[in-house]
Amino acid sequence: MKAFFRSVTPFEYALWGGAVAAIVISFFACGNTAYYNLFGSILGATALIFVAKGHIAGQVLSVLFAAYYGFVSFGIRYYGEMITYLCMSAPMAIAAVIGWLRHPFEGDRREVAVSSPKLWEYGAILLLAGGVSLAFYFILRALDTANLLVGTFSVATSFTAAMLTLRRSPYYAVAYACNDIVLILLWGMAAARSTEYIALVVCFSVFLIEDVYGFISWILRGRRQKSQEKP
Repeated sequence: MKAFFRSVTPFEYALWGGAVAAIVISFFACGNTAYYNLFGSILGATALIFVAKGHIAGQVLSVLFAAYYGFVSFGIRYYGEMITYLCMSAPMAIAAVIGWLRHPFEGDRREVAVSSPKLWEYGAILLLAGGVSLAFYFILRALDTANLLVGTFSVATSFTAAMLTLRRSPYYAVAYACNDIVLILLWGMAAARSTEYIALVVCFSVFLIEDVYGFISWILRGRRQKSQEKP
């Protein structure tokens, strides 16, 4: 773990520090007392830095964040978010832990090997995401889910992102960035009713910035790994 912290660049420390500062300031500025939201948001922001570095700890922390987020979503009747994170994102993050451990770069488990899925694989993932989202639409409608259409689109982007993460593709971050935008809208609606959820709007705004960085980081990492591959 010491080697990981030595590998973190000043920019990455600044990105993480800025993310935590934004979360903490928004939390207390709104007079929020739900400290589990503060803890969960910081946990998620930290997980994304590890994931951007291609470190296995990012997926471990993602499992914990999924558990927290499922709990919060249940409380506001965002059943799509609850089911997605507890029944899909968390199990797939566990699968990603196993997959990443099985595919270290040059045998170094501190860094996962970046993959380049074939075009047909991307197409299959998108088709599967469409099927899953359609099924979830009817399930969530039966559960009287709040903001049904936005929640269904969140399922689609979350599923796509989780599958791409499992496949170790840099485009996982693009899918998660799309999901972040959906969640900013979703929790913005909740924040309009209660300031308690403003911290989550800030949280996912921070996630959006970190996922954009994650995409850039993985693209550069993939190029570096390709140039360093042993013949």
